Amino acid sequence: MAKREGNQGSTSFADYMNSMDSRKIQFQPGQMIESRIVSISNDTVFLELNGKSEGILEKAELLDKNGELTLKEGDTIKAFFLKAQNGELHFTTRISGEKADLSILEEAYKNHIPVEGVVEKEIKGGYEVAIGETRAFCPYSQMGIKRSEEGSNWVGKHLTFLIQEYKDNGRNLIVSNRAIEEALQAEKIAKLKEILKEHSIITGTIASVQDFGAFVDLGGIQGLIPVSEISRERVANINEVLQSGQEIRAEIIKIDWQTERITLSMKSLSADPWTEAAKKYPIGSKHTGKVIRITDYGAFVSLEPGLDGLIHVSELRSGDKYNNVKGAVKLGQTLMVKILEVDEIRRRISLKPASSAEEEAVSKQYMADEDPQDTYNPFAALLKKNK
Repeated sequence: MAKREGNQGSTSFADYMNSMDSRKIQFQPGQMIESRIVSISNDTVFLELNGKSEGILEKAELLDKNGELTLKEGDTIKAFFLKAQNGELHFTTRISGEKADLSILEEAYKNHIPVEGVVEKEIKGGYEVAIGETRAFCPYSQMGIKRSEEGSNWVGKHLTFLIQEYKDNGRNLIVSNRAIEEALQAEKIAKLKEILKEHSIITGTIASVQDFGAFVDLGGIQGLIPVSEISRERVANINEVLQSGQEIRAEIIKIDWQTERITLSMKSLSADPWTEAAKKYPIGSKHTGKVIRITDYGAFVSLEPGLDGLIHVSELRSGDKYNNVKGAVKLGQTLMVKILEVDEIRRRISLKPASSAEEEAVSKQYMADEDPQDTYNPFAALLKKNK
């Protein structure tokens, strides 16, 4: 028994020595580590160093703009050694305020540690930035993810920078906010590449509307819905269909990660009427449609959303010697038309106005099937029947 107790004592002493050795881990200021988050308290994040020792990080560094934690226990994080104090090893993800003495800023420059600063004023060629008690210079071209214009409203903002030049013992610092933003954007793109695929269905918010289409916020990158991909129907005024802030569903029809361009389609989520066009609109059949566009060579008539037919100018009679199309039909006019040809491959339907005799015959046939005491508009009824 004594021998067993002695072995237990020896093992315990060895563990104690190993524990003591682990606390002798030496870090250089600015040294980067990649560590697992062990636990999170009210104001402190504890980082695993070697299984027996922990580093600490201020919880505030991991909060987003809404005060929510961006990481959780068990997640891996990159941090930089700041200092050893009262037997504790302090780490940071960025340097700011009281941390920003010149020795720390030099390490931040050498080890690419982000630093926080306040844009104090605009000066020639850029901005003066306060990092703690130190003043730095940020050129116009290094403010924001894209080259900024002079006079942009950056003054007073609290931003994160990388030190690009450290000269004259810290008296001459040049910093870049753009480098930080580009790195964050690259991380977002890497995550989005795992989520966004061609033919995926996404939900997004309209960021802006232009004449040629609408840009959609996809959470870190914008996709474009060309005006031709909004609806099966022809969109004459995009602002009547889409507005900024509107939530939409669309299909990703093309992705180019090199140029960060994503093309979306709302139209593809609705059924294509051309797949059943020949069956639904056989040659010789008569239908009611609305004139939606007039050109020099004829008038386009909408038979249903996304399915338009053309009445060629030769089929229209305006009564004047020039046979002006606009004299024969009016925009928005409802017409009874006859199907001359359906070309599903070329997506074309040829139409002609139904003659008065044909219209009358269709009306009589319909009325013969109805109660003679019932009064109907034959053309409205025909439209209802064809639907």
